[in-house]
This record gives sequence, C-alpha cells and structure tokens, in this order.
Amino acid sequence: MFNKFDDYKHIIWDWNGTLLDDAWLCVEVMNGMLEKRGLKRVSLDFYRSVFTFPVRDYYEKLGYDFDKEPFEEVGMEFMVLYNRRQHECKLHPEVVNVLEAFKQQGFGQSILSAREQNELLTETINLGVDKYFDRIYGLDDHYAHGKTDVGFRLISDLGLPASSLLFIGDTRHDAEVACEIGIDCILIPNGHHSEERLRACSFPLAGSLDELINRL
Repeated sequence: MFNKFDDYKHIIWDWNGTLLDDAWLCVEVMNGMLEKRGLKRVSLDFYRSVFTFPVRDYYEKLGYDFDKEPFEEVGMEFMVLYNRRQHECKLHPEVVNVLEAFKQQGFGQSILSAREQNELLTETINLGVDKYFDRIYGLDDHYAHGKTDVGFRLISDLGLPASSLLFIGDTRHDAEVACEIGIDCILIPNGHHSEERLRACSFPLAGSLDELINRL
C-alpha cells in the first residue's frame, strides 16, 4: 500500500494499459498472427502473465522463430494490424476523473510511453486528454525496445528533483524504468501485467485508478 502524494509535484503516466484500455486488442491481434503461423492462441490471462519488454522476448515465448522471419517484419505486422483497430480502444472509465483530480490538486502531469511518438500524440488528442499533460514522450520507432532513455530525457526536460516525480504504470518494465531513472513508482494491475507479477516488484500497488483519487 502507498501513502498520500504530499512529497510529489509531478505525475508521469504510462499510456498503454495504464490509461488506455488496450490489452484486449493486443491479444486479439496477436491471436490472428499466431493462427496464421499455426501457433497456439493465447488468452488474456496468459498474455498478462508473459508479456514483457523488449517485446522481441515476448514474441519468442509465443513460438516465433526469427531465423525464419525477421523480428522487424513481425513487429511491423503487429503494429499495422493494431493501428487499423486502435480507434476501438477507449480510456479506462476512471481516467478523466483521475487526471482532473490531479490537475485540481496542482500536480503537473506527463506521459512516458513505449508507443511511437506521433501515434501517441494523435491518440491523446483524439481521446481528448492531451490538455492534461505538460509533456508527452513516446519512442521514435514501433519496436518497443524500452523507454529508459526517453525517461531520462523527460526528467531532464522537466527540470524537477527526482524526489518530486512519481511514475504510475501497469507493468514490471515500468517499475524497472522507474528504478533506472531514479524515481518512485506506483503500479496498477489494470493493463498488460497481472497483479501477481506486479506484486513481485519493490514498488507499491494501487488496486485501481479510483484508489489514487482517494489518496489525494
């Protein structure tokens, strides 16, 4: 469990899974690709138990053989199929209330995401939440190698002490990024990793986005 937010001035949000409810779409797209290759389909629960960064490792766990087809081609195939249906994804129901609550309490807010930068900007605009964020930082390609370097750039550009920053995410990779860039983190099991996996991390969990409001 975590305490109140008194020590923080700026919230850094992960996007996919944490604010955007898209784990279900990742499973549907992947299952189409697996069937095409004669590989076993996955359930949402199984996906949340194995999905990882870098995503190349996740693909290998599902049975992809990169001696037969390059990871770059497989990764791009996934992104093309995902992007065709991305408009079907919505924010988690509590998101706007949470972002507004932090705004009203005077917190700055940013996004740090493994989503490609231009697509990330477009999604936040289309969903009407770009206005809540001081900075929106994604990656410069589609292969989701990780976001630590972008995280360092974000905290440098914010110009705030690391002790005043809090990262909120939904995966163990978010916890790893927070450790590497030297800021605190809260994890929420509402996206791409199961609660069991997140409990193995050193950071506290919030049961839901609504719980964050109750702690303000």
